[in-house]
Amino acid sequence: MTFDVTIPVLNEAKTLERQVLILHGFLRKNFSQAGQWRIVIADNGSTDDTFAIAERLHAQHADIVPIRVPRKGVGLALKTSWEQSKADMVGYMDLDLATDLSHFLTAYEAIANGGYDIVYGTRLHPNSKVIGRTLKREITSRAFNLILKLYLRVSFSDGMCGFKWLRREAYPPLHQAGAVSDGWFFSTELLTIAEWKHLKVKELPVKWTDDVTSSRVRIGPLAKQYLKAMKILKMRKPA
Repeated sequence: MTFDVTIPVLNEAKTLERQVLILHGFLRKNFSQAGQWRIVIADNGSTDDTFAIAERLHAQHADIVPIRVPRKGVGLALKTSWEQSKADMVGYMDLDLATDLSHFLTAYEAIANGGYDIVYGTRLHPNSKVIGRTLKREITSRAFNLILKLYLRVSFSDGMCGFKWLRREAYPPLHQAGAVSDGWFFSTELLTIAEWKHLKVKELPVKWTDDVTSSRVRIGPLAKQYLKAMKILKMRKPA
């Protein structure tokens, strides 16, 4: 099974090369078949040297592919990447590699051989191990996911975790049914609609190391955006 790993980036010149090469080394070690995988660096309009570094990495490694995204937005970056992909499996992880890379092997196996349509990482499972997360972020995450469960009547435990994988052929129907956000809420839309469509979804407890120093998320404005997006998404729910 071929796969693309998309990494959305915005002004990440300081850490891009180091982090991407860590991921590249991991994939090369565990998936040695030529042409089986790509790392797609989706640049959300960086104003520093991020894209130039991505191009340099591509010159050194053909399986690292930079793409330009027309506007800012994690969801837009993923949609842009996945719509261009010809791989059997697509997905994404954050540049900080907060989710332990060993979990990718489990996710790959679940889709390649386990019959699953989607695999998502969760930090809120009893078997997950979360390191370095502040109490504020923990409470906010749990509150958001509780609202999701009550308002959208879904059962998944963590809609925001930046570690999700799916069969590429499953993406177009999810997009057509409402997984359309250009922002962070896109990953939650994917899981919500997948559940509404009764796709086979695997929850994956993960080891997660939170890098609060690199986070650009502003909880207040983001919460308002999410609540608005939830209302719109609920209107798309099949009767």
